[in-house]
Amino acid sequence: MISKIHSAIPYGFEGRLVEVEGDMNRGLPAFNIVGMANKTINEAKDRVRSAIVNSEFCFPDKKVTISLAPAELQKDGAYLDLPIALSVLVLSGQLIKSDVEKRLFVGELSLDGAIRPVKGIINIIEIAKKAGYDEIFVPKSNLSQASLITGPKIYGVGTLQELYLFLKGQMELVVAMDNKIDGQLSANDDKRVLLDHIRGQKLAKRAMQIAIAGHHNILISGPPGAGKTLLAKAAANLLPPLTPEEMVDITKLYSIAGLSTDEIVRNRPFRNPHHTASATSIIGGGANASPGEISLAHKGILFLDEIPEFTRSVLETLRQPLEDKNISISRASHKSTYPADFMLVATMNPCPCGYLGDPTHECKCTEIQIQNYKKKLSGPLFDRIDMNVEVEKVDNQDLRKSVPDSSDEHNVVKNTITEAIKRQRRRYGRDGVFNGSLSSFEVSKLLVLENEAEKLLAEASERLSLSARAYFKTIKVAQTIADLDNSEKITAKHLAEALTYRKKF
Repeated sequence: MISKIHSAIPYGFEGRLVEVEGDMNRGLPAFNIVGMANKTINEAKDRVRSAIVNSEFCFPDKKVTISLAPAELQKDGAYLDLPIALSVLVLSGQLIKSDVEKRLFVGELSLDGAIRPVKGIINIIEIAKKAGYDEIFVPKSNLSQASLITGPKIYGVGTLQELYLFLKGQMELVVAMDNKIDGQLSANDDKRVLLDHIRGQKLAKRAMQIAIAGHHNILISGPPGAGKTLLAKAAANLLPPLTPEEMVDITKLYSIAGLSTDEIVRNRPFRNPHHTASATSIIGGGANASPGEISLAHKGILFLDEIPEFTRSVLETLRQPLEDKNISISRASHKSTYPADFMLVATMNPCPCGYLGDPTHECKCTEIQIQNYKKKLSGPLFDRIDMNVEVEKVDNQDLRKSVPDSSDEHNVVKNTITEAIKRQRRRYGRDGVFNGSLSSFEVSKLLVLENEAEKLLAEASERLSLSARAYFKTIKVAQTIADLDNSEKITAKHLAEALTYRKKF
């Protein structure tokens, strides 16, 4: 007798269908799983056996073989525990084939028959929907994320026994309801860093406003305690709300990484990896490929505090995703591509001790130490940073000023950013496209410079020896300034301000 149960597994940023075939024959009792199953799936034999027995079902005293098709697909994780258990129940006659036909099942089994949540549930639902499955059974804890995908009827299952009774028509299961997916602020609003909390730094606040409005990468340099980190944290609260499509993609990435299996990610990411992070943790990969920090920062901010403290090899891995907005991880057994459309916010000191050029503190660094410190940031990587801003030490008189109770400055800046983003949406005809993400071809086609601005750009590009990339980045920053100024064209004034952020390194 042969049984067939349909399932799926996440594979990179997508999903793959898996057919769990079962066969039972006479012979010495045995339970075998074949089909490129790794150690986790092979261990499913013990989990499935215990779950079936502890759920008051009978495990057949015969030779049982489970095949996971397609056999050439590498399978990992405990996603297939539930379909394997159902296959055994069909083989032993406790379920019939019509009970499980045209339905898809996924879930990890505990020894007592409870069904645990799995990673990458959105990948699984998407591939099941694409394949035409109308009924999908997932762990109850995954139901919230699964409900982001509309169309199929998605059931939340708590135990193997519950699922059995449902398939026999003896009880009802929880059905996923359409989730209201709109961006909202996190619960700890009172702990947010606002622009009003930062003393002084008027120029840096202006630069951060431009960077957020146009999705530009920005580097902030200055002495210790000048407020560089606070500026980055305040920037996270200036980001616009997530669109429904962005919310699905971000929740999907966090689910694949195992960071969230039961909740929807409703706020834009703000990832702040430590400078000891490895290249694999930043770009993703590993033995079982998973998203790295650049993908977990998708549609949000990747904050690299003290960027020269990161190893040069790690920083160089950022060059390609900063340009392409995705990362392809190739390994011997598989290739995975993850989105990585993040905004880079980086900070650094002027020298290792931090006091180069400070009138009140003596810099004790040698010229070689300063050069080696700055060499961590290569020319090609620096060229991919749209804006370079220097901040100065805040005057003690400003430090003693009380923090305002209201958030007037923050709200004014955020409203201005919102209007600038709306202008970009109207210009480009869709959400999620910012000035900073335009290609050179799109810049030439869609952005208009006045004659005076054209002349100024020609002179500046020759005097500053701008590369082709820096040339177009300057235009994109100028366009964002024009959008903030509610201007249809880029004027010489807008371009002049943009050029102040293209300082030599």
